[in-house]
Amino acid sequence: MNVPHPHRKDHLDALAVGILLVCCMFWGFQQVLVKTTVTLIPPVFMSAVRGVGASLLLLLWCQWRGIRLFERDGSLWGGLLVGSLFAAEFAFIYIGLQHTSASRLTVFLYTSPFWVAALVPLFIRSERLRPAQWAGMACAFAAVVFALRDGLSEGAATGDWMGLAAGALWGLTTVTIRAKNLTRIPAEKLLFYQIALSAGLLLVLSYLMGESWSGHWSPFALGSVAIQAVLGAFASYLAWMWMLGRYPATQISAFVFMTPLFALLFGMLWLGETVTLTLLLSLVLVAVGIVLVNRK
Repeated sequence: MNVPHPHRKDHLDALAVGILLVCCMFWGFQQVLVKTTVTLIPPVFMSAVRGVGASLLLLLWCQWRGIRLFERDGSLWGGLLVGSLFAAEFAFIYIGLQHTSASRLTVFLYTSPFWVAALVPLFIRSERLRPAQWAGMACAFAAVVFALRDGLSEGAATGDWMGLAAGALWGLTTVTIRAKNLTRIPAEKLLFYQIALSAGLLLVLSYLMGESWSGHWSPFALGSVAIQAVLGAFASYLAWMWMLGRYPATQISAFVFMTPLFALLFGMLWLGETVTLTLLLSLVLVAVGIVLVNRK
């Protein structure tokens, strides 16, 4: 089946901005959700189960849409690399959440746009950032650090380093997708490489780590994993793959700086904490940074 190359745009339109805001809001919520579930289900096993569920949903989606996942199109080796990076990223995220708070890990995870901004232009010259756009990236990241300055001042714990590693792996995944021109294949197939391969690799890792596969499958735990699979690994990541094929990777990656702030906000709401002036000021700084990055 010949898949037409999607029409790429040189800036984010209203549709892209809306999708990105919804995704960032959900990802912020998901970090808090996972943090509350790792006490019930072993982290790597939970991530693997999430991947299995999302893979089954994606297979049904592709069957309904008539999208072929297993034909030869020259994407195999690039897809296997992307899937391996994806698996490693989520192993670090889920294990890291055992060692630190959701908001604290998330600020390190969302250093990924710096990897994208620094490395994508080496392969895609048209996506090179101008000085003003780099200033926007710095502004957005400084806002996140400002919002979490109390936690960051405590030093880099095990969870912090895992968050940094996960952020680098996410950035490298995006860079690989663009460098290997994997956006030429359907977004569904690109996502399938990631969630299906990661599900298998994470199951193996869970077994090697000696995790218990029983866990405490309470209604909350079941609902949590279902949300992670359906809305997280399937719906939101499929939207992300779709956007990578149509919009500049550097610009859409800048939006992920909103996620740590949503994670902090949902953490406060979940724990009954007060939304501080620091958070509100940080939201303003993030908005300024995003505007600078997306200026033509």
